[in-house]
Amino acid sequence: MATDINGAGMAYPLTKMNFLVSVPELVGSMAAFSEVTGIEASVDVIEFRQGNAHSLAPVKIPGLVKHGNITLKMGYTIGNGFKQWIQDCVSETRGAIPRKTVTIELLDIRDGSPNSTYESVKDKITWILKEAWVSKYQGADLNATTSEVAIETVELAYEELTIPD
Repeated sequence: MATDINGAGMAYPLTKMNFLVSVPELVGSMAAFSEVTGIEASVDVIEFRQGNAHSLAPVKIPGLVKHGNITLKMGYTIGNGFKQWIQDCVSETRGAIPRKTVTIELLDIRDGSPNSTYESVKDKITWILKEAWVSKYQGADLNATTSEVAIETVELAYEELTIPD
């Protein structure tokens, strides 16, 4: 990966405008998204106080880890695998929920040209969502009087998050 150095000799940070979302288990699952939001994890705080404690303040211990849902906004997909997975999850006639591992990668562009190749900084900036499934799908708003891009929204629920080092 090329490192850009500014005039003061400091490295520029990666921008968050180039990323890739994929489901490696699905053929044709690479999708182009305009926005990914909601990557988060929190730990419940459990407070208790023993009856014979000398302090009036409760003891705090960590509880369950909880994850918020991820919202993906997409303009188009490359291949049909991702759309089929969405359909499999939100269909009224589905069987078991098809849970998958979803990878969100921050990409680095070597040069600023439109034809530049993306180099993945896989070992450093990758978020992995395990046991993910589509919990909500929202089709694009259609309005013939505007000239906006049709954006679909997909919400993913997941059980485990691996965050970058």
